[in-house]
Amino acid sequence: MEGLSFNLLEGFRLLDIIDIFLVAVIVYYVYSLIKGTIAVNILLGVGLFYGIYLVVKQLEMRLLTEIFGGFISVGSIALIVVFQQEIRRFLLHVGKNISMRRKKFFWTFLGAKKTAQQDHSEKIKPIIDACRSMSRSRTGALLVFSKYFDEEYYQSSGEYIDAPVSKRLLESIFFKNSPLHDGAVVIVDFRVMTASSVLPLSDSEDLPPQFGLRHRAAIGVTEVSEAIAVIVSEETGEISFAKDGNVNMNLSPEELEELLKEEL
Repeated sequence: MEGLSFNLLEGFRLLDIIDIFLVAVIVYYVYSLIKGTIAVNILLGVGLFYGIYLVVKQLEMRLLTEIFGGFISVGSIALIVVFQQEIRRFLLHVGKNISMRRKKFFWTFLGAKKTAQQDHSEKIKPIIDACRSMSRSRTGALLVFSKYFDEEYYQSSGEYIDAPVSKRLLESIFFKNSPLHDGAVVIVDFRVMTASSVLPLSDSEDLPPQFGLRHRAAIGVTEVSEAIAVIVSEETGEISFAKDGNVNMNLSPEELEELLKEEL
């Protein structure tokens, strides 16, 4: 018995420890991305399905084994189809972290980070002023800030504008009698690209019941892309900020400005 334990330890390498650690990190990231979503229930169903397959196989129930085996053989393709949003979100999360570290090094190397923040402050000001005004008047609004403009993703469901961001433009779009006030405004490089865009709704089961379509759409678009979103509640005038599927609620205009400076 002692000889068997010694042989097992002797065959255990440093690379095996690294291998286990990396697998644990991947499992943790995947779990953190699907936690609280309907994907967890789907994953449990898949696990139960596979467990039944192993049982009927051991019991030599040939007909059921053939039926379940047929589904298992195409299981990898089915999982990719079912979990395409979660896989996309995982890859975006990994790529975003790499991109952020690269940009941080780039700005530090050039010593121009402070100048860039000052330039962005002037561009962010009309957005903050518009959100402050719409919050006071309880005008519902949803602003999405994307790093690039995906025409197939955004323009197919919205009205193409392509105009510089201004306080009056945003207030005009979200005015309750405006034909464009429903949906989201998509902003890229401080230009309003589209208005009245329809966004994917989050399927998370952990969202507060008071969250309406604007909040669910803001969370949904930040779950499947690198975009961030700002929501102004029509009922309360409360300003919220969404990123990576998470929401900061009840923000002041000053707090929102700091968040946008950091992200943009």
